[in-house]
Amino acid sequence: MPEATPDPVLPDLTAYDAVLFDLDGVLTPTAEVHMRAWRTMFEQLFAQWGISPAYSDRDYFEYLDGKKRYDGVASLLRSRDIELAWGDPADDPAADTVCGIGNRKNVVFAGILRTEGIAPYRGSLRLVEKLQAAAVPIAVVSSSKNAEEVLQAAGIRDRFPVVMDGVVAEREHLRSKPAPDVFVEAARMLGVKPARSVAFEDALSGVQSAAAGGFAVVVGVDRGAGAEHLRQAGATVVVDDLAAFVD
Repeated sequence: MPEATPDPVLPDLTAYDAVLFDLDGVLTPTAEVHMRAWRTMFEQLFAQWGISPAYSDRDYFEYLDGKKRYDGVASLLRSRDIELAWGDPADDPAADTVCGIGNRKNVVFAGILRTEGIAPYRGSLRLVEKLQAAAVPIAVVSSSKNAEEVLQAAGIRDRFPVVMDGVVAEREHLRSKPAPDVFVEAARMLGVKPARSVAFEDALSGVQSAAAGGFAVVVGVDRGAGAEHLRQAGATVVVDDLAAFVD
């Protein structure tokens, strides 16, 4: 179970110019689906290639969580002293390139999403509704190229005028989290300054990204990364459910 408890004093989010939300693990439990998809794919790959040590959930949090898909693949393989050709985003999922392996994982992820569906966290949806009622601009900041599909499946796409996702990041040549690029660009798309805005993140790399972007408040959402790890990464506040800002 996550170790975090809500900080005793939480900021009034309506006092800020905008609130930016990571998607997977913050708005929807897709982080769990991503974890399962990565585990399934890498366990098969490691077994086929005789790679050790075996894949673990710690690998997910350290090398994959919050990063663009291909960057995550390269990072994890590098941790096992494996360097592959980068390849091309159009690579077949069977290709033994960084892009091919990333696409292989996406096939597994899409299959789980289609079969099981997804729903937003109730506490997160309540906070989004509260901010909308207060006319606070909101946006989604996700490294995933599946963000649009996930938002549609969860029935919340129409709530966000700005979706800064992996597709946009690739098109605009933005660096992956933990670099600040995607959060800063989302703020620009909303027409606000990071120093007057709030960012929500559950990934260590995402917290580092928002902190590096100069956001006034960086809320770490502890879905398993660990409250202390989130604080060390730059979170100014840690909660285990976004309902803490509503109740």
